[in-house]
Amino acid sequence: MRLEDATGEETGGLRRVRQPLPHDSAARHVTGEAVYVDDIREPAGTLHVVPGWARDATRGRIISLDLDAVRAAPGVVAVLTGADVPGKNDVSPALGDEPMFVEEEIEFWGQPVFAVVATTREAARHAERKARFEIEALAPVLTVEDAVSADTTVLPDYQFRKGSPETGLATARQRLEGSLQIGGQEHFYLEGQVSLAVPGEDGDMFVHTSSQHPSETQHVIARVLGVPDAAVTVEVRRMGGGFGGKESQANHWAGIAAVAARVTGHPCKMRLDRDDDMIMTGKRHDFRADWVLGHDENGLVRAIDMRFFARCGYSADLSLGVVDRAMFHADSSYFYPDALIHSRRLKTNTCSNTAFRGFGGPQGMLAAELMMDTLAIRLGIDPLDIRKRNFYRDGRDVTPFGMKVEEHATLHAVVDELEESSDYRARREAIAVFNSTSPILKKGLALTPVKFGISFTLKHLNQAGALVHLYTDGSIHLNHGGTEMGQGLFQKVAQIVAEEFGVSLDRVKITATHTGKVPNTGPTAASSGTDLNGMAAKIAAEKIRARLVAFACERFQVEPDAISFQDNGVRIGEETISLGQLAREAHMARIQLSATGFYATPGITWDRPSASGQPFFYFAYGAACSEVTIDTMTGEMRVDRVDILHDVGQSLNPAIDIGQIEGGFVQGMGWLTTEELVWDDSGRLRTHAPSTYKIPTASDVPEDFRVKLFGSTGNPSPTVYRSKAVGEPPVMLAISVFSAIHDAVASLNPGEVPELDAPATPEEILKAVSHMKRSRARA
Repeated sequence: MRLEDATGEETGGLRRVRQPLPHDSAARHVTGEAVYVDDIREPAGTLHVVPGWARDATRGRIISLDLDAVRAAPGVVAVLTGADVPGKNDVSPALGDEPMFVEEEIEFWGQPVFAVVATTREAARHAERKARFEIEALAPVLTVEDAVSADTTVLPDYQFRKGSPETGLATARQRLEGSLQIGGQEHFYLEGQVSLAVPGEDGDMFVHTSSQHPSETQHVIARVLGVPDAAVTVEVRRMGGGFGGKESQANHWAGIAAVAARVTGHPCKMRLDRDDDMIMTGKRHDFRADWVLGHDENGLVRAIDMRFFARCGYSADLSLGVVDRAMFHADSSYFYPDALIHSRRLKTNTCSNTAFRGFGGPQGMLAAELMMDTLAIRLGIDPLDIRKRNFYRDGRDVTPFGMKVEEHATLHAVVDELEESSDYRARREAIAVFNSTSPILKKGLALTPVKFGISFTLKHLNQAGALVHLYTDGSIHLNHGGTEMGQGLFQKVAQIVAEEFGVSLDRVKITATHTGKVPNTGPTAASSGTDLNGMAAKIAAEKIRARLVAFACERFQVEPDAISFQDNGVRIGEETISLGQLAREAHMARIQLSATGFYATPGITWDRPSASGQPFFYFAYGAACSEVTIDTMTGEMRVDRVDILHDVGQSLNPAIDIGQIEGGFVQGMGWLTTEELVWDDSGRLRTHAPSTYKIPTASDVPEDFRVKLFGSTGNPSPTVYRSKAVGEPPVMLAISVFSAIHDAVASLNPGEVPELDAPATPEEILKAVSHMKRSRARA
């Protein structure tokens, strides 16, 4: 019998996995037939919900609130406030610090105070504007610097310590120090926050929502309704993008829709307007990173002291995990003999920042790469040589948080191969010649690595469940706890199940994520969706197949080795029958053809209080080489060429993986170059529409864009079919663009370190260029 055990060890040929098959919904995406929450046919009597907020207040106590004109407006059925919440007025993931509706003090501009329920969305939007507030204004805390001065935090400070960084810095031959402002990022998912709540009997509630964490959405809805979790069912077929913005923040809007449905007895839908969505929902955390680095004359790091100040917004949300992951990646790919990595999670009167693709990792890694660039400039050594000199290697393989990096040879192999294939050395020489003869346009080149830890750093999230049914016609029903947001998770898991049963993909029915089928699931996040749910589905399929094998051995009097599943059939000795026929006979013999699968990631031992253990199952590696041209007169920038080599282990679907790499890189490039969030001095977000917030467009994608998968022999860790995660790591490949811009600016005054913050917008580039020119003039 041809089998694969749950560790992914192969004992036979593969026909469904490792194939570049299209996304299961690709055709529906391009034809518009893919059904999102707002496309679901509305039940008769559906009402529409719009949040209400004080447009003139960024922070203040509510003295009075007059909603009479709102209630009297045409089409209005109900107006909800905190007093109308049947259960607890709290939509936070854990700490109870996020009210569904403000009752006393507004904490940020855009915070919901009430909601209007009306017969149409337009009626609700018009009515919402009729509210009259009297607010006692309070001084808002807005910036990292404000929060440091006011000493406001949402969570306690936290740190990792390795060795004696004080001694290391004191005894280092040379020291460098610097500071970097790192901007946030709007998720800008194509489908905004939306939920449709349908009340049932006995207090039940069924909710269609765009959520990356259906189980948490279920728990929050149950909390605000004051009912058991089992009374709430949440379903998610697909999302039009999530990127972390729907991991915890979908809960608020689903909760409001459910309360509206409970109060009115009607189905209620809530879809945020794009402006409201951008104003009310959290972003990628913006950081200030301060650092001191001790090194020798050859650029080998001796010790570091890194301090991260994160603007978290008005509540904790997911800031514990996000900032921890920034700390976990403050080493990037580099060995620090002695290290202190410290963090502060600052409270500000802005929207509560939340998960975003990379979950803090990009911020930590960007700071580390800037340190390497600074070190290279100061010593006059090629930045790639400085990087390679400090890479993890034998004997220098323990992270600042105490985990051993066992697969560092892959890091070296990826970088070495890309260095050669991108023609890095010759291009650096050519760029030096270009810059020496070009007074206005300057080029920059950078090759940067990625080492990204895969697993949730909260141990209990590293688990998943799946449900598989085999029907008597040989078709298969597949359900698991992962959610589909365009990344191809459903396709990959279907390929895994099809492989296990030896059937074509059209025999596997992909179904919506449903809390009534697979309960108590974790979020689809941390790049672990396929690792967890794919393995759980594989285990479930193996259970059913093992039962069929045992039945067939008895029924046909053969040994297990004589049975194989392939081509929609089952070969039993010299005879082949259809899978449907075997399923029918097994059913008649009362063999169970349904199974659950459960998988918990092994080896995760991280203990946060003691800052010890192993937080990651493995590392994903990659490298990118980016070439840019900047205009020193205007600050404009163009990415000329990008070469990427990325490690995905043995790819489950190369086409989807390459798409994820391309998309992740472009999204990261946007974060570091064009996507600038601007709050005014009063605390109002001014970049809350596509007219003022600039995501990358097709014209920003480099014309010369080369992406290749690293020729891996497979993940050394026992993952599903020896694959590696690919969702988040590619975002950090875009750090090569920032480093290349830094390199171009540095060419203006060799030996001088540019003062360049992220994002490197034209204004920021021009500011850095002006500083370099002034510095050169003074010299």
